[in-house]
Amino acid sequence: MADIHVEDFYKDVAVALVQLYSVFPRRTNLFVEDIAGPDEPDEFGLHSPRHMACFGALLWLEEEGLLRYVDTIRQEALDQAVLTQQAFVRLSTPAPAAIVERISPPPGDESLPSSIRRDLSSYAHLLKNAIKSGNSDRISLTVQSAFFAETLAGHFH
Repeated sequence: MADIHVEDFYKDVAVALVQLYSVFPRRTNLFVEDIAGPDEPDEFGLHSPRHMACFGALLWLEEEGLLRYVDTIRQEALDQAVLTQQAFVRLSTPAPAAIVERISPPPGDESLPSSIRRDLSSYAHLLKNAIKSGNSDRISLTVQSAFFAETLAGHFH
């Protein structure tokens, strides 16, 4: 089992990327509270470690070239965030069958048009389903396979 902060990181990354994908190519504000949940700053105005970890994950996504933004809104949001071309293409890409079966077994309906089957196997769709499932392992594995596929190549064979 991964450390809780790492599982939270994967969940934050998944939620942020799915939010941006769902409005692409529009720019939008990414609020930490929408991703990590409500936070009450302490008597000194400092956010909780969980809130700051989520904010850090959002900044990391920008540093790694997966999103862009105009500015931060204090430590509460990214202003005018949008996916980069690299992230959009990756999220739109169908995952290899072995990964789809491991993360999200297909419904098995071969009568669906190939375009629908392709959409259902996209990393964006897999991330949405992983988030809906609430399963930390599934969320982690989906984020890892979408963005760290080179390190997992042997994991699925």
